Amino acid sequence: MGDCLFCGIAARKIPARIVYEDDLIVAFDDIRPQAPTHTLIIPREHFSSLADVPAEKAGLLSHMLLKAREIAEDKGISRSGYRIVLNTGRDSGQAVFHIHFHLLGGRPMSWPPG
Repeated sequence: MGDCLFCGIAARKIPARIVYEDDLIVAFDDIRPQAPTHTLIIPREHFSSLADVPAEKAGLLSHMLLKAREIAEDKGISRSGYRIVLNTGRDSGQAVFHIHFHLLGGRPMSWPPG
């Protein structure tokens, strides 16, 4: 996607504080953190939202979640706890239409979240 912010970050055309990357995904710290740890995990391949990810890409979603767990461990928040958020569509609060997980931690979280 030519004008997608996250595609630009994945292609390293837009600067970001990248904390992890491989052939499938990129993880970077959010520029407007909502918690002491706020990392975004995105696939390199563009999908606007979870609603657009085909079933045959289930392995990609699993990979994203497992890497989120590893990043939480690396950032020292795995023992105290963390939250993974996936917004889908405008009503959910999705602002960038490239599927992404928010990894949040480093402070107590309340419920319900929104």
